[in-house]
Amino acid sequence: MKRILKFVVVLSVLLTPLRVCANSADEFLTADLLENSQPNEVLLHSQKNQENFDDYLEENVHSEKSIPGDEDDSVMDNSELDFEFFKIFDQDNDSVISEDTVLGKIYKSNITRTDIQSFLLKDELTHRFKNGPIHKIQAYGGFRGSLNSIFAQDYSTNYDNMTTQVGMYGKFNNPDYRFKLAINPLPRTGSNYIDRFISDAYIINTTLPHHQIIAGYSRVQTGIEGGTSSYILPFVTRSQIARNFGSARSLGVKVLGNYNYVDYNIGVGSSGRYVTSGMPGMEFTGWLNVKPFGSEDKKFGKLTLGAGFNGGHNGIDYSVGSVYVGYKHKKLWANFEAGIADGYSGSNGISANKASGYAVTAGWKFNPHWQLIGRVDQFDPNRNVSGDLKREYTVGVNWFIKGQALKIVLNYVFCQNQNRNDSHKIILATQVML
Repeated sequence: MKRILKFVVVLSVLLTPLRVCANSADEFLTADLLENSQPNEVLLHSQKNQENFDDYLEENVHSEKSIPGDEDDSVMDNSELDFEFFKIFDQDNDSVISEDTVLGKIYKSNITRTDIQSFLLKDELTHRFKNGPIHKIQAYGGFRGSLNSIFAQDYSTNYDNMTTQVGMYGKFNNPDYRFKLAINPLPRTGSNYIDRFISDAYIINTTLPHHQIIAGYSRVQTGIEGGTSSYILPFVTRSQIARNFGSARSLGVKVLGNYNYVDYNIGVGSSGRYVTSGMPGMEFTGWLNVKPFGSEDKKFGKLTLGAGFNGGHNGIDYSVGSVYVGYKHKKLWANFEAGIADGYSGSNGISANKASGYAVTAGWKFNPHWQLIGRVDQFDPNRNVSGDLKREYTVGVNWFIKGQALKIVLNYVFCQNQNRNDSHKIILATQVML
């Protein structure tokens, strides 16, 4: 009797894949096995088969490696970036880490995606908890430094510490809640240490499909580049409108929505730019992206049309309007962004000036590791004053040694000023993400 039962079980296991293949010979079996309960469920969920399947997901679906022809080098705003990063972060990879050295693992890693931030020691710095409210955390450390990135009249050979950061991404046992905490431990000359100490501190809720609700201290979406993480910037420094109007953080609540043809970011909170700022006034920020090609972007390229508004009160009333057009297809990437302000509150401080500017950028990626980029950037710090335009012409090369986790950037910048002498600058920068 036992022999008959064993024969029946084995026959069932052997015939099941044949029945699946007969129904849909062109579909990849793994997707069906993942979504639907199978007759040989016990076999599919054995530890060995589950480990093999997890390995497949990590290598081919949820990996930070690029699929040939699927690289996306366009700059993501935070609504897209958070969706993409946490999609990868949520995947568990419980496979045993090899006994190679840390340097060996870094050397052998095949990180080629450049549209999101990636990490050299992702697995080593990820910890899963057996008890308590937290499911897992991924700690990280980031460094960005450059040879004279500060735009001053006198050129120096100082190596600027642009960012030295440590932090963690986390996921609670409730799968709808995640968090991020990041600090800047090293002081920076000319800035208040306490104000700059907290970089990010927020909780994310994903209960609503296609949405994230973020509460805490996070980046304000003033323009695309102004609301983008420093770790995925194509140039060493932001454009003039991005560093004057944006690149700031505040304490508040925002709702991010992401769909096939549209995504948006709506937030309200404090107009203060630091955790210690309190509530000097209220601020509203809204951004809308339209993606006309939707799911056909692989065929026609990724086209994004965006517009947004940032306004509030912090000693003065300020308002900034921005528009954006971005296009990426295969190795080509280009965008245009413009902004106009009646007062603004960005990373360089508060100004009551009526200012405006634009930036045009284009890039060509020869292969997953080398990219040539260029930008024309103009800023009018006060439209009521003539003869004060500032233009920057930048060409550069990005060497993505291990994606955004390990890269070297070389920029040449020609600064053309109407009210002072023109200048030239060569900037060599490095970025390391552990």
